[in-house]
Amino acid sequence: MKFFKKLKKFLEDVAHDERIPERDKKVLIALMVLLVSPFDIIPDWIPVFGLIDDFIILCIISDYFFSILDSQILLSHYPWSMKSFAHMRRVAKVLANFAPGFIKDRIWKYIKDPYS
Repeated sequence: MKFFKKLKKFLEDVAHDERIPERDKKVLIALMVLLVSPFDIIPDWIPVFGLIDDFIILCIISDYFFSILDSQILLSHYPWSMKSFAHMRRVAKVLANFAPGFIKDRIWKYIKDPYS
């Protein structure tokens, strides 16, 4: 239960961060809703392929948080340990390989700080 409270606070803090473009926040919310909703682009009853859309959405979300967004922004809200952050970042780097680049290029408006 404690994990979900921290997760909720983390998502709320990110949603209120002014450094993240509003459009990106709206896209993240839509993707998270699509991820947890029972409605899918590809129905889950289709073996293997039914889970692909959820997996791709998860890859796109984790890629945004751990690759596109500056680490300072994420760490300013991240409620868990630095060790877990490093682990999540390694996992997100692997997942990023499954997130289609043409989708990522079109949906995100955030521009990284060139000095970080």
